[in-house]
Amino acid sequence: MTPSKLRGKNVTVVGAARSGVAVARLLHAHGAKVFVTDSGSIEPAFLTALNEDGIAFEAGGHSDRAADAHFLVTSPGVPSSAPLLQRATGAGLSVYSEIEAASWFCRAPVLAVTGTNGKTTTVRLLGHMFRQAGRKAFVGGNIGYPFSNFVAEARPRDLVVLEVSSFQLDHIAAFRPWIAVMLNLAPDHMDRYDHDFDAYARSKFRLGENQGSDDWFVSNRDDREVRERTSAFRSSRTNGPALLEYSRMSEVEAGAFVRDEEIVLKITDEETLMRSEELVLSGPHNLQNALASAVAARVAGLPPTVIREGLKTFMGVPHRMELIRETGGIRYVNDSKATNVHAVRYALESMDDPVVLIAGGRDKGNDYGSIKPLVKQKVRAVIAMGESAGKVAEELGPEAGCAIVAGSFEDAVYRASMAAEAGDVVLLSPACASFDMFRSYEERGDIFRNLVNDL
Repeated sequence: MTPSKLRGKNVTVVGAARSGVAVARLLHAHGAKVFVTDSGSIEPAFLTALNEDGIAFEAGGHSDRAADAHFLVTSPGVPSSAPLLQRATGAGLSVYSEIEAASWFCRAPVLAVTGTNGKTTTVRLLGHMFRQAGRKAFVGGNIGYPFSNFVAEARPRDLVVLEVSSFQLDHIAAFRPWIAVMLNLAPDHMDRYDHDFDAYARSKFRLGENQGSDDWFVSNRDDREVRERTSAFRSSRTNGPALLEYSRMSEVEAGAFVRDEEIVLKITDEETLMRSEELVLSGPHNLQNALASAVAARVAGLPPTVIREGLKTFMGVPHRMELIRETGGIRYVNDSKATNVHAVRYALESMDDPVVLIAGGRDKGNDYGSIKPLVKQKVRAVIAMGESAGKVAEELGPEAGCAIVAGSFEDAVYRASMAAEAGDVVLLSPACASFDMFRSYEERGDIFRNLVNDL
């Protein structure tokens, strides 16, 4: 699809939240006849936006009109198994994601980042580097600012930096990033992929399926799943992107690695960037995020001096290993963004002090086996909360030696503060989605911050 072919086309947008309304307004502005449908209610701010633009919509279910379209555009929150999408594909209609539709209008090169964990930190870090270089970069995607909101403003000399989820990649057709970054792969959203990890991983690797010989694919050599699937991806392509790797464990042929505690870039010539201890963000996972960002930034044209300064000054993102407060010798850390087991593993690996872990929420098909050794080694007590409290307590409690099921989020924070001793860390790292108790992980983290500050 091209913008010139949109005029007069009947387009149904499925989902009337942030991404859906953004793409509806974009398509409407370019002459499409847009109809928005949502199975639930629509927030007042989004209703106002649709009404102001004169875009037709429905809420509380999908009428026959929703399927009367030339094609559909779906929001990432709508599963591919939704009856309306199944009906559309069965009728031979194309179903596109919001990032696919927005890409039809994009004149700027795109740098896209995906992976199970670290996406937001990496994307924000890249945006920080480009701002320091004085280069205009639009940062958005899965971090709450839809591609469709800013794509019309991006000029060819600018850069678009996108966080991309598997849900957004499920329905692409021509989306093609100039630089694609694959951070890591671990089970997540298994409820959306019929508990099939391979299906989830295949969605992630769609990030590079439209790339050509003028493009770049940056991958994590330390992650076995990424390494093996990147090899298969390359062997299946005759005219694919150039591969760059990064590793904190071993030297790579081209990309970035750590040698004698120094970060080394090797895109063409070898360049020693900085000592790894100079990074503001701590933990092996953040070292990997830094390596990935450095490679992508160098390919995008930033000089080593700017990359170095960016890595030295970036302070991280809210709700990701965010130190809230230290009181009574106890540190309280907000890792609300840890919505899967893999993210909790990263958090625990970063901890040198005993941990009281607050975990639980809406389970997405979690397997806690991979973090049980870390829990046994580092966690003094597990405070289980939310819908999955029973499962969390049963799986992780025996490893920690102590499990407490909290009656509410407030109770979880209080009980954690009582279980902790001076020198401990109270870590909110839920391993679960927030939607059983909160509207988002941000709200969960904000409430945690308020509760901790009230202790």
